[in-house]
Amino acid sequence: MDQITYEDFAKLHIGIGTILTVEIVDGADKLLKLAVEVGEETPRQILSGIREYFEDPQTLVGKQFPFVLNLAPRVIRGFESQGMILAASHEDSLALLAPTISVPPGTKVK
Repeated sequence: MDQITYEDFAKLHIGIGTILTVEIVDGADKLLKLAVEVGEETPRQILSGIREYFEDPQTLVGKQFPFVLNLAPRVIRGFESQGMILAASHEDSLALLAPTISVPPGTKVK
């Protein structure tokens, strides 16, 4: 595993976001389009390849997860993604990380 410095890690802005809406991206087996409240005026649009792990993706609405918020935007299937959800995967399973209590959207992960 490559090591990074603390300064490298400190460049990441990881903040808690609340998922407001979830949409399935037509023609994409793995993608979900999330509208995420992160403490800014306008919710962020974040695309994530997690669809296959959720029988009903609508169960994600209202839940909070950490997101990397300072990634450069990237266009995926014609939609701009403005961040990345954090998750852990092992073999055929995926675990979304979540705060143990509700916190204001945008709360920085330290």
